[in-house]
Amino acid sequence: MSTVKKILIADDEPDILEIIQYNLQGEGFEVITAKNGNEAIEKAKRTLPDLIILDIMMPGKTGMEVCNTLRSLPAFKNTLIIFLTALSDEGTEVKGLESGADDYLTKPISPKVLVSKVNALFRRFSNDGPKVLKVGDLEIDREKYMINFKGNDIVLARKEFELLALLAGKPGKVFLRNEILNTIWGTEVIVGDRTIDVHIRKIRQKLDLDCISTVKGVGYKFEI
Repeated sequence: MSTVKKILIADDEPDILEIIQYNLQGEGFEVITAKNGNEAIEKAKRTLPDLIILDIMMPGKTGMEVCNTLRSLPAFKNTLIIFLTALSDEGTEVKGLESGADDYLTKPISPKVLVSKVNALFRRFSNDGPKVLKVGDLEIDREKYMINFKGNDIVLARKEFELLALLAGKPGKVFLRNEILNTIWGTEVIVGDRTIDVHIRKIRQKLDLDCISTVKGVGYKFEI
């Protein structure tokens, strides 16, 4: 049994809204649109979408401000969020990921790539496998997207959760950078080299544990 996924798109450019809406509706998604940040927050609260696509530069509130506002609400802790932006510098990408976004696309946007990214995100979050992973004092609930460490619940963004679950699933194994990028972000998505580093730094900070080691020039491994 599958239900229709609901997607909210927020962009102040009508042409982009129309193109994205047309392509996503063609894939069978229910699409809601917003023309600015404040409208995006209002419609997100009212419709509770499965995924939100936010333009970073919008009037009222920027995409990052919208993301921060929604992530602070329990209902949107695990909602997928993708940023759209005409800014292609690495600093903007890092800020976007740190604000709680799951993925990132630079304009001009290829509708085909966007649709592939959306489908890949939904596939990855519905995959099968052990529901609860236990490694030492760390417990990872793949179904509820919850982390518990030494009896304390830890809140991670979706990509942080996926990355930790991947590495912790095989303690001691060295995962190559490309292997991590392809598994977590998908082959259709181009992300900067610092993307993994940003997420690992956030995981270490939130767990207050240096459990992920960097193997210089190779990749990363989980040790606890």
